[in-house]
Formats: sequence, structure tokens, C-alpha cells
Amino acid sequence: MKIEQLLGLVDNHRPIRLLEVGTGSGGIAHYFGTLPDGRYSVDAVDIYDSRLVKDGYRYTQVEGTVLPFPDASFDVVLTNHVIEHVGERAAQLHHLEEVRRVLKQTGVAYLAVPNRWMLIEPHYRLAFLSWLPSKLRTPYLKWMDKGELYDCEPLQMKQLERMLDETGFKWKNLCLAAWRATLNIEHPDSFQARLVRQVPDFMLFPVKRIIPTLIYRMERG
Repeated sequence: MKIEQLLGLVDNHRPIRLLEVGTGSGGIAHYFGTLPDGRYSVDAVDIYDSRLVKDGYRYTQVEGTVLPFPDASFDVVLTNHVIEHVGERAAQLHHLEEVRRVLKQTGVAYLAVPNRWMLIEPHYRLAFLSWLPSKLRTPYLKWMDKGELYDCEPLQMKQLERMLDETGFKWKNLCLAAWRATLNIEHPDSFQARLVRQVPDFMLFPVKRIIPTLIYRMERG
């Protein structure tokens, strides 16, 4: 899985306690919790129980952004397309603070969030939806007959990085590495994958700001 590669977990054979925040269908928690080597002990939380797979991990229902675990409980914390759903800036900051609180001093966290400047918004598949000011997003959604309320708050790269600094994380932007990994895993023989393999990072740097998903590796700092 891409997350394993990006966090450097593939060759780590120590027991790992992992938390997935916002587990959704449960697929990621199930994947880690059912790996044959059995080294992952997995917890998952969400505010709604929409799981399709339930084995291999412990599940806890939560309210808001508070995580019901003691400080420094986990070796790995995953927050995958969650922060845009928790509310405005104060709630997003608290989400990050809670991730950092439950992460061990030697632990690592993974954060993925839709980029506000993506061309196609991934939840509703509408072009430029997240580019609009907040007050115009729901009217656009209704006008296009795609829904009644746009309750997401996608982030800009610098906006998110300021929040990571503010919450005390030591972080690394993995957007380009994740893009390469996704292409190699999901579309290894595509023209795009072959092209990206040949292009050094410094030449791809200008496109970081519009890559659809912002991805970060974080440590407590």
C-alpha cells in the first residue's frame, strides 16, 4: 500500500500500534490489521459508523475532534481525507493537535487532504467547486443538482503548512513522492507514469500547488 511506502513502514518489522482517524468504510484499518505478519495492532475511530469491513481492528465511535486515547499511545496515526470535514480552522487545528497528542515521541503520522486548487473537486466531481469563496460553494452545488450542502473545507498548501507549524509538527511534504507512488501502483504502464519516472523532482516542483491531494509525513518535533 502507498501509505506503507511513504511512511517507511514496509521494512519495519517491530510491533506497531496504529490509529486511523475517520475510518469510513474501514478498508485501510482492515488492511493493516489483517496483514499476514500480524505486527499491527489497529484502532479506528469515526463520528459515523459506515464501515463495510469490520474485522482486524478495534472501532470506537467519537464525537467531534477529540480522540479517546491517552497521550503518546500510537506509533502511527493516519488521517486520510478527514481534516476537510471537521469544520473551520479552529476545528482543523484541534484535529491536528489531537493527532500530535496521541502520537508517540518516536511515532509518525500521515495526513492527506484535497488541495483547494485541484481542478475537479473529488467529493462531487465538479470543476472549480473548491476554488469558489465558501459562501458560493453550496449555491453552485445546488445549481448543478449535485447536493444540498457543501460541508468540506479543502486547504491550500501554505495554509496547511502554517497549521502544521502552529501545532508543533515536524513535517515533510510528500505530494510528489505520493504522486509517483500512486502512478506506479495503480497505472504502472501508463504514459503518464512512464513520463513522471523520467522527470526529476525539481522539474515537477511547479505543479505541487495543483496536485489534487496534499500529503504529509509528520513527527512530533
